Amino acid sequence: MLFILLLGYGKEDYLCGLKNGLEIVVCVDSKGHQTQEAGPFAGQYYAKSNKTIISWLEEHGLLLASQMVNHSYPHCWRCKKPVIFRATNQWFASVDGFRKGTLEAIKSVKWYPAWGEERITKMVEDRNDWCISRQRTWGVPIPVFYCKDCEKEYVTTESLKKVEKIFAEKGSNAWFDMSTQELMPKDSKCECGCTEFIKETDIMDVWFDSGSTHESVLAERGLPEADLYLEGSDQYRGWFQSSILTSVATKGKAPYKEVLTHGYTVDEKGRKMSKSLGNGIEPKDVISMSGADVLRLWVLASDYKSDISVSKEIIKQVTEVYRKIRNTARYMLGNIADFDVNQPVAYEDLMEIDRWALTKLNRLIKDCTKAYDSYDFHIAYRALNQFCVVDMSAFYLDIIKNRLYTYRADCVERRAAQTTMYEILSCLVRILAPMTCFTAEEIWHYMPHKKGENTESVMLDYYPKVNVKYENEALELKWERLLKVRDAVAKKLEQARADKEIGLSLEAKVILYAEAEEYDFIKDKIELLKEICMVSQLEIHENRRNQDEEVNIGIEVQKADGEKCERCWNYSTSVGSDNKNPTLCHKCIESLKEIDK
Repeated sequence: MLFILLLGYGKEDYLCGLKNGLEIVVCVDSKGHQTQEAGPFAGQYYAKSNKTIISWLEEHGLLLASQMVNHSYPHCWRCKKPVIFRATNQWFASVDGFRKGTLEAIKSVKWYPAWGEERITKMVEDRNDWCISRQRTWGVPIPVFYCKDCEKEYVTTESLKKVEKIFAEKGSNAWFDMSTQELMPKDSKCECGCTEFIKETDIMDVWFDSGSTHESVLAERGLPEADLYLEGSDQYRGWFQSSILTSVATKGKAPYKEVLTHGYTVDEKGRKMSKSLGNGIEPKDVISMSGADVLRLWVLASDYKSDISVSKEIIKQVTEVYRKIRNTARYMLGNIADFDVNQPVAYEDLMEIDRWALTKLNRLIKDCTKAYDSYDFHIAYRALNQFCVVDMSAFYLDIIKNRLYTYRADCVERRAAQTTMYEILSCLVRILAPMTCFTAEEIWHYMPHKKGENTESVMLDYYPKVNVKYENEALELKWERLLKVRDAVAKKLEQARADKEIGLSLEAKVILYAEAEEYDFIKDKIELLKEICMVSQLEIHENRRNQDEEVNIGIEVQKADGEKCERCWNYSTSVGSDNKNPTLCHKCIESLKEIDK
């Protein structure tokens, strides 16, 4: 007797009862109280009745043993209270009929991350019946009626079509607002002869409901499937699965081409952010403090394949990266203000360092395009950061300052630098547009534009493509080697600065010692190396002396010869040789003569 009473709401008892063919008796009502079928325990709340039942068993000599056991138990994620198991009448959809088709459809979808395919495949393989009803007082109703006399369900093609028509006109709330007679076709009759019916009070499982949106969102607009479904990693069990199940069952194919999932947002301690814990960070607070683009940049900087961390310190770090990217664009904007973009210098007439910068731009476009296409936004973020901070600000833009500030405004060398910066900024702003849309829009409006070019919005322009002309493998290899020499020189300069031998690098004279291949490589690149090492003088001698193991070149740092030119800041023995311009070097004097012409 007692075993049968427990059968309806104890999971293990339920399964055991099914296996042994026992009758299912539910003796707990929807409010958790024992029903009349519980005999002497009727009316008692299920949790309080535990002690009463144990006492009753003990009194009647039916209790073998009683012991309290601590074990994990499901709790409601909202109220945190224990969940009671209780057998109820439900509607089910059998997955057996379309499981094979669903597994095939899963293979046709591109999953990001790739492990998502295996995860959802395992879930569908192990799934049997799908319970599609829920006992709620809100939601999308199940359009089924029951005979008032025999309680048999009544659902026909005609009854479904009428409900469908009513819902299309008045919405699904009509089920609750209208009477049964208004919802059902006229002259409806049960097999038992009864003509009175009651409405189903259960609602659709929300996953069945949301999983069917491909029909209303896509099919209604004549679209075959969605390009992308995007949601959290918990949706393999939820929306992603219900969507593909309903689509395969009705259309024989997946409702999406690609599926992308992300982790949860967690705090600095790794705890999931939630209202109940009070450990969340409001987006509006970040926006008011740092701007919307910093918030966007934080999202894109995160590897969403796992849980995403956010804290004030992380936002501060992203803000610093944003500031550097913005300052890079700002510097280029300031230095192309007087540049005629309709008369650029031809690629062949650019200086070698300019052409190198354009090869780095090509690399950026390739890396970001690949990252965007595969939704690896954090890789694009890192590539942009590297390009702006290292390749541009710390190197190229620093090197060309002398050309920009001391050369005649219309000379080829200065215009070549401006041509390069304009090309880089034009591509950079369009790469930034999906990431920092407000900043990209601001840059676009301050940029000079070519005749006939879109000036209204960067969003109306095309994403940049790799320029085949800029591809130069030999140049890349050459500069890779030059930069290794520069890095080795930079270490020596830093040591000399630490030893108080020099201050700025322009106070230095660098002497290189090399033999064989290294000497032949460097001997005709003295001026170029002097420029990229940012020293006033640089010499090379063909002999072996104190060689750096990484570059097989000896490096010596001395105090530069001559005096400092107040215009270019380089040290030169020619400073003071002109009575009219005693504080300028010969090169700056010649530049001023050109300007005066």
